[in-house]
Amino acid sequence: MATLQVVRRFLLVILLMGMAGTALELVLLKHIEGRLQLVPLVLLGLGVAAVAWHAFRPGAVSTGTVRVVMLAFVAAGAAGVFFHYRTNVEFQLESDRSLRGSALVWRVLEAKVPPALAPGVMIQFGLLGLVYTFRYKEQ
Repeated sequence: MATLQVVRRFLLVILLMGMAGTALELVLLKHIEGRLQLVPLVLLGLGVAAVAWHAFRPGAVSTGTVRVVMLAFVAAGAAGVFFHYRTNVEFQLESDRSLRGSALVWRVLEAKVPPALAPGVMIQFGLLGLVYTFRYKEQ
């Protein structure tokens, strides 16, 4: 087996395990309050399905599907960081209206709920999926 095939298989396993584990974590954390909170769960489900489909039926269509879903991961992750950050800003300002500038930024980034940078994992999965399909050609 060629080195590139081995690397792709490792990426496949990492992606599937990571997406499934993150979906389970979001369900356990009850990240289902409203439509926006369902976006990562739906994308994770689509991601698992697309990557599994590509693993069993590699081809141009399944490769393209994985790429589109992974681009959606990157967009959703960026939006999620924005929403988490904005929610934390609102909460921190409710607690202390005098917070401004870097003091506010650090308080927001250090907050535990919601973790401001947690949606970044969606960006990581998206980029990993794009690397998985980079220059993919049917065998």
